[in-house]
Amino acid sequence: MNWDDAGWADERADPLSRPGTMPETDIIDLLMRQHTRIRELVDEVERYRGAERRNALARLTKEISIHEAAEREIVHAYARHRLAGGASIVAERLKEEDEAVRLLHGLGGLDPGSPEFAAGFERFRTALFAHFAAEERYEFSLLRAAMSEEDRRTMAVSVQAAETMAALAAEPAPGTPPAEGLGAAGDRRGFPTV
Repeated sequence: MNWDDAGWADERADPLSRPGTMPETDIIDLLMRQHTRIRELVDEVERYRGAERRNALARLTKEISIHEAAEREIVHAYARHRLAGGASIVAERLKEEDEAVRLLHGLGGLDPGSPEFAAGFERFRTALFAHFAAEERYEFSLLRAAMSEEDRRTMAVSVQAAETMAALAAEPAPGTPPAEGLGAAGDRRGFPTV
């Protein structure tokens, strides 16, 4: 992928954070690493100002969009049908995720330097981190216990493939500004354009 200065990538970013390039063979390890990467992107948004903040928010939005789309399609679907109490576990995770997405979406029209953005971003951060903590505690731990090592490796490959497809869908067509390409893919998943 070509990453440009409009927020589609950061040359400083770990190339292993891109979909399809992570070496983990276990789905839980893969997802935990992605959560760590997303937390780092949240920190970048808080640390930067002006255009850098807007670009960091675009990277964060794209990363969450890709991660959550694959997680919903594969991980949550498996958990819903295969874990004892899986339907309620997944329903709770999706409520949390939807709240975080709603809060992220609310940031789209705000000036990144405004107090409203700062307050909204803090609410988003709190909701997102609570969602990650609940996923890791209530869903990932049960998946690790319920799945064989082979199944966890197979699911990791499936998630990486789904993320690659989501990333390709989010790439703009030639001649299309990056934000429009992201918006087209992001809007289908309920994520804001930035």
